[in-house]
Amino acid sequence: MKYEQPDDHGYFGEFGGAFVPETLVPCVDELKAAYFEAKKDKKFRSELEYYLKNFAGRATALYFAEKLSKEYGFKIYLKREDLCHTGAHKINNCIGQILLAKRMGKKRIIAETGAGQHGVATATVAALFGLKCVVYMGSDDIKRQALNVFRMNLFGTEVRSVDTGSKTLKEAVNEAMRDWMANVKDTFYIIGSCIGPHPYPVMVRDFQSVIGYETKKQIKDIEGRLPGTVLACVGGGSNSIGMFYPFIDDGKVNLIGVEAGGRGIRSGMHSAAIAGGRPGVLHGSLSRVMQTKDGQISLTHSVSAGLDYPGVGPEHSYLNKIGRVKYVTVNDGQAVEAFHMLSEKEGIIPALESSHAIAYLKMLRGRLSKKDIVAVCLSGRGDKDLDIVRDFKN
Repeated sequence: MKYEQPDDHGYFGEFGGAFVPETLVPCVDELKAAYFEAKKDKKFRSELEYYLKNFAGRATALYFAEKLSKEYGFKIYLKREDLCHTGAHKINNCIGQILLAKRMGKKRIIAETGAGQHGVATATVAALFGLKCVVYMGSDDIKRQALNVFRMNLFGTEVRSVDTGSKTLKEAVNEAMRDWMANVKDTFYIIGSCIGPHPYPVMVRDFQSVIGYETKKQIKDIEGRLPGTVLACVGGGSNSIGMFYPFIDDGKVNLIGVEAGGRGIRSGMHSAAIAGGRPGVLHGSLSRVMQTKDGQISLTHSVSAGLDYPGVGPEHSYLNKIGRVKYVTVNDGQAVEAFHMLSEKEGIIPALESSHAIAYLKMLRGRLSKKDIVAVCLSGRGDKDLDIVRDFKN
């Protein structure tokens, strides 16, 4: 059965939709019309391809991790999104959305960020196209990602600290949404993950699917066949949906999304919305959300700031429900161990987000043969996480 696209209202099965205040309804409708019109426009697609190639540095390499492969007993290929300009996959989506903002005549850009990589990517493209930019960031994330805050400031972006709630990504999204409501006429909100009201989950997926399409072509060129398994970390889920989407109709390819298990699901100190959440509305869409018994959003925890979010994109919730993607968890200690291992074995320092996907390779040891191929989305580089890893105590 061929995979179905969402309906006209942005629903993947029961998940998705656009749950927004009345003030934002015209803005969301305007965005939806503009995106689906741009998607058909050859000039827009050509401009997007130009900047992805000449500014972001695509196509990124698909690297055979020889030492890691010997360690685990099967072939491991790393999709090197860490080699993108700004150091992560986030730039793919930001280029697409700012081109759309320019097309719509918007003069001001806002965004949210957790680990800072989406903020940096947004600040980068705002500087490129000469637009004013404000990025909202939880005060806790500002402390643990100080280098990325400085990078955003270098690009001329104002970083606004959010001191409410858990002081992390969820609150940053809340403040960005409030800003958008107050400034709908001239402001474009670049959402960093496949969350939010329709059309954001579809739009972000489309812009990030370049990861999976490249991987598919590259692995066929190298090995003459598709991988048996594709792995990616899942927070909100943009790098993973971008990696998975082109493989969804390839039924023999196992797709595995790795959530942040934090200090363990039973502890409640985690950020695994699929493993430890239930259906609910958060930030404009219906998806699996971490929440208390009375429906309040739960506090989250992850050693990785980029995965420290209580929800997941609605398409991931749907893929989980229909069983097309298997979702698993990796705890903080396992992710940090993988961070060290990839650094020592391959000379590549991964982001703590990506380290969750790398950590799950250990779980596949003994279950796969030397001929089996696993492709892993290395969503970003770990420079931003060095202080966290250095000071980590399990």
